[in-house]
Amino acid sequence: MTDKKLIEEYKKAFGENLKRIRKERSETVRTVDTNTKYDSSNYNKYELGKGNPTLTTLAQLASGLGVSTKDLLDFDFDLSRFKNK
Repeated sequence: MTDKKLIEEYKKAFGENLKRIRKERSETVRTVDTNTKYDSSNYNKYELGKGNPTLTTLAQLASGLGVSTKDLLDFDFDLSRFKNK
């Protein structure tokens, strides 16, 4: 598997976790948009695994959801697949 494919899978896993957290907190996309100052199209990119958030964005998303950045990155993904062969 190529690095590009692995990165796409990682972004998708991040997005699924982001969506799970939002739903667990009974938040709507609109509420998170307001709390993070993102418009829904930008936020949706992250939930759909299409966006690649910066550290600043991670902090803003975490703050808007009332969680830690660690919570946003706390999902199962085998990073060892990124190792060069």
